Amino acid sequence: MVIQWFPGHMTKAIRVMEKEIKLIDAVIYVLDARAPFSCVNPKFTKLIGNKPIIYVLNKADIAEDEKTKAWYDYFSKKGNACVIIDSTQSNSAKKIENALRVILQDRIKRLQDKQVTLTIRAMVLGVPNSGKSTLINNLSGKSKTATANRPGVTRGKQWVKLASGIEVLDTPGTLWPAFDNNHVALHLAYVGSIREQVLDIPDLSLHFINDVRAINPQLIKNRFNIEFNEETQAVEILEDIARVRGYKVSGGEIDYDRAAAAVLGDFKNARYGKLTLEEVSDINKLLENHRQQEDV
Repeated sequence: MVIQWFPGHMTKAIRVMEKEIKLIDAVIYVLDARAPFSCVNPKFTKLIGNKPIIYVLNKADIAEDEKTKAWYDYFSKKGNACVIIDSTQSNSAKKIENALRVILQDRIKRLQDKQVTLTIRAMVLGVPNSGKSTLINNLSGKSKTATANRPGVTRGKQWVKLASGIEVLDTPGTLWPAFDNNHVALHLAYVGSIREQVLDIPDLSLHFINDVRAINPQLIKNRFNIEFNEETQAVEILEDIARVRGYKVSGGEIDYDRAAAAVLGDFKNARYGKLTLEEVSDINKLLENHRQQEDV
């Protein structure tokens, strides 16, 4: 299936980011730990320039620990900071404040030596539904921004001042105009970064079944109490899921739409257990898409 979704507010969001980046000391780059590399928007590369970056592997509580650690090492080796968090846990985002002070320590010292009032400003970037607003609410200790487990909730910029004096800018979740790599598009669809209304949910569920069975087929078997082997087609697995759950339409036929929604919804709600879609070893097959997009 071909996936494309780039609503008008995302174009506006990028223009706002290009303007506000001049005021920014560092970037807080929020990634879904289940698909970290697909969450790296190649359109942000030129925008960020040489600004220091803190990569945040968010939703780590529902990703596989060993794989998350490997991604932590990958992003840390790029010369920037990286933190692993579950931003739904109170005060878990405080480590981001600490990381900001570490990567900006030279600037902080210069200002302190000059006895200049210190203000740290950071821009929070990420694809839709990566958890940016939840993270900011965690940092501030208050519900400053609207949140939901779907894309497109944040539509405009919003400055939030923390008790520590740090100011963070929340920005709308933003994708890029075209996906040349279907692996990236599918992974972003799985984690909820693309609005469901533009997706063929039954078809997407078949891709998901094939991708997950390649990682760990037992996760699907355990979740839906079904059995299958390497020869079983994804559509047969979806039909078995529908039968087990009793998903039928008028006349007793299988309700593919409802079964597909269950398959994908259970992933978004972490009902398969900890599951990471990407490994650092996948990097080569994902990189080409980003190189092409950076040149656009």
